[in-house]
Amino acid sequence: MIRKKLIAGNWKMNKTSSEAADLVSAIVAQVGKANDVDVVVCPPFTSVESVGQTLDGSSVKLGAQNMHPERNGAFTGEISAEMLRSIYVRYVILGHSERRALFGETDAFINQKVLSALKAELKPILCVGESLEEREAGSTLDVVKNQLEGGLVGVEESNATDVVIAYEPVWAIGTGKVATSEQAQEVHAFIRKLLGERFTPAIGNKVRILYGGSMKPGNAPELLAQADIDGGLIGGAALEARSFVQLVEAAQAAN
Repeated sequence: MIRKKLIAGNWKMNKTSSEAADLVSAIVAQVGKANDVDVVVCPPFTSVESVGQTLDGSSVKLGAQNMHPERNGAFTGEISAEMLRSIYVRYVILGHSERRALFGETDAFINQKVLSALKAELKPILCVGESLEEREAGSTLDVVKNQLEGGLVGVEESNATDVVIAYEPVWAIGTGKVATSEQAQEVHAFIRKLLGERFTPAIGNKVRILYGGSMKPGNAPELLAQADIDGGLIGGAALEARSFVQLVEAAQAAN
């Protein structure tokens, strides 16, 4: 099964609107016509619209970092799927470890977001992953299984391939630590097996699974060479055009 690689940049709470425009302009100048790899940038909400305008006419797609499951209402500070769709957002990161750990998001709440995103024709990037304590306790696969199954409740087979899964070993985010390619592949293969059981093996083979634990130009080729790693959800390396473009190029070379 040939799955198109996907490199998504999660800018987190970084970049003003003008900085965002400069960064995305530099990215578009170098990989704005790439069709052999899907490239997504996920700026902060304040820059989503201006970044989208800068992306217009390029192959780089627009993503958001979060959303609320309700369409509208008294949810001060929140953003709905419909609002994102109205400014041409295509992807949305859901269940990121920082949302789970810092903001108390549960599997059930994240699942509501996944269903709302799919209903609005957004592609969710559903994040799953274990903490250092959980890995050292030997519960990595149990944690990943619970988060994945909890996040996919109610997702129909017809929508399944619109979901992207991102495996983010929490202990490797922003720490400089990286799971070995073997460790990452083990969990990616486990996720694909679970997807095959949850839907069908054919669907499981079509869903893209990204690695989200400190992927950088130096380690990307080895990670992207693994059978079940279909790209990366990139944090720090997405904040500088040169390193992000190098990751896109690594994904192109791995095809």
